[in-house]
Amino acid sequence: MSIIPVEVKNQYNSIVSELNIHNHCYHVLDEPMITDGEYDHLLRKLIEIETQYPNLVSTSSPSQRVGAPPLATFSQIEHTVPMLSLENAFSNEELKSFENRVLDRLKTNIPVEYACEPKLDGIAVSLRYKSGELVSAATRGDGSIGEDITNNVRTIKSVPLQIIGDEVPEFLDVRGEIFMTKEAFSKLNKKAEENGRKTFVNPRNAAAGSVRQLDSGITATRPLDICIYSVGDISPDVGIISHYEMLLKLADYGFKISDKLRVVEGISGCIDYYNQLEIERTDLAYDIDGIVFKVNKFGLQKELGFVAKAPRWAIARKFPAQEASTLLKNVEFQVGRTGAITPVGKLEPVFVGGVTVSNVSLHNRDEIERLDLRIGDTVIVRRAGDVIPQVVSVIVSKRTDSAKKIEFPKYCPVCNSDLEKVPSQAIIRCNAGTLCNAQLKEAIKHFASRKALNIDGLGSSIVDSLVDSGLVNSVIDLYDLDIDSVAQLDGLAKKSSQNLINSINHSKSTTLSKFIYSLGIREVGETTAKSISKEFCTIGRIMNAKVEDFLEVADFGPVTAANVADFFGAIENQKLVEKLLAKGIFWEDQEDTVRKDDNLPLAGQKWVITGTFSSMPRSELTDRLEFLGAHVASAVSKNIDILVVGSNAGSKLKKAEELKIKIIQESELQNILS
Repeated sequence: MSIIPVEVKNQYNSIVSELNIHNHCYHVLDEPMITDGEYDHLLRKLIEIETQYPNLVSTSSPSQRVGAPPLATFSQIEHTVPMLSLENAFSNEELKSFENRVLDRLKTNIPVEYACEPKLDGIAVSLRYKSGELVSAATRGDGSIGEDITNNVRTIKSVPLQIIGDEVPEFLDVRGEIFMTKEAFSKLNKKAEENGRKTFVNPRNAAAGSVRQLDSGITATRPLDICIYSVGDISPDVGIISHYEMLLKLADYGFKISDKLRVVEGISGCIDYYNQLEIERTDLAYDIDGIVFKVNKFGLQKELGFVAKAPRWAIARKFPAQEASTLLKNVEFQVGRTGAITPVGKLEPVFVGGVTVSNVSLHNRDEIERLDLRIGDTVIVRRAGDVIPQVVSVIVSKRTDSAKKIEFPKYCPVCNSDLEKVPSQAIIRCNAGTLCNAQLKEAIKHFASRKALNIDGLGSSIVDSLVDSGLVNSVIDLYDLDIDSVAQLDGLAKKSSQNLINSINHSKSTTLSKFIYSLGIREVGETTAKSISKEFCTIGRIMNAKVEDFLEVADFGPVTAANVADFFGAIENQKLVEKLLAKGIFWEDQEDTVRKDDNLPLAGQKWVITGTFSSMPRSELTDRLEFLGAHVASAVSKNIDILVVGSNAGSKLKKAEELKIKIIQESELQNILS
């Protein structure tokens, strides 16, 4: 096992944190901070590190997931088959490497067929049909669970409400992209301007915002379109053997598919197709951000299988980064939740890659020095692959004598505390903690977030007002608020104040893992908090544990163990926990739950579920197995007792067979669950 350099660990953790923030902004809030290309750049760097140092891979890494969780304001739908992401390629060489991996795995030198089609820049959705009738529609969400947007999708004229033909499948799940054409987008914005309303930045944002309206009447006024690109599930099997033929069958059913769909031979054919579409791109009626290539034959797809959260048989070739030059007018310094100081470049607004960019993160002092960046410089801003804007270079020839070096502050720009350089890192940090208003506000927002105490209605602007008014100086103060004091804040009526107080009171009932996560301990995300909760069962044991105890927790390294031990070892944090509990926050201790489970029929057994089930959704099956005392895991290992297999079972079945794990079919479940 190779030793992982400290600087690599630090860089890795920083990238994971940044990507997770942008995942939240993009997939949950629909308020992307960066371009697709900049996100792709970060993700590729992350995967490079993980490939070189596989032992460093964190369960919270964006590479381990597809995405992010849906908003709680919509009801949720579990996808019958996960909506996966695709591997990206940014050059012909990377496409050739992809083909080499395909051929090596298939143990052949003969080029395979690829289905090619444009990658539309919209919002991915899943449509379900039963007996030919549209019954539900869902966003991609986190890949496993999406938001129920059925009523909104029904308003889109190109979505069939009933499948055409006599011989329709009993069940059909199709995936597609909802989008807006350039002409429709232009007309929508023109109408908005005429009526004095806010305009949209680009067609993708317009489509995403239209689909995710709580009022489907608004969606019905928007000129949305859809293009279907794959089948998630179909039964009974219609006997089609290729992706291309399946899409033609969908066209027969009445679905709109791409008129650019083609089948080519070998990766050279893919490159020719890409070059032709790159020429045609600006003349297309809709925006595209790349080309998707899929191994055409379903039999070969099945043989190739999947890796992590992406298929081995498909890849997206992204277009070159879009760049523009602009002026760096100033640099401001922001303070994050952990006290990290981030320089933010203030730009002369520039339209690049479909959005207007006026702010850009400059990351840290090392990055500024690498670029030799100065205030007043003309810089090149890139939105690579069409996500996070970044300054990629300085046009030194345009530098004037008035250009000023960027000076990092010696004191916190918010609380004026001394700043400290973190050893072996590029981070400069304010260590004032919640005595710094910036960190206090971010700590409260984190404490109230959905994955933590889930205080509905406590948004950023209200948190700012509560802190600025002096009503809240700690998360503890949230539980002392009353309707009259909250109603004095700007923009909050008495009814809204009542709702907020109700939500705060409701947050007192939680779980141990959510409580741990809410405390904002450095390096402790949702998964890590669950691991701590499961290992120690009670808050008392956690607060009394030492570094060596935390090192026994699954996937804990020395940095995380030290951070957690230091946090709970600090007197002020012990008092914080005690005061929060005194305010009425409670949960059922894990050990109590374990004790109750001891006499259940499946107590102590570890199960894994794979495939699609006709009798119930996988989430319901998981709940029922856990109700009987089983622990339901996500991956097959030698420690698993039983694998439950539905239709379309994948690699988990093969691995279970190799490990000689007991396998049961859906038909055998009823006796166990009854």
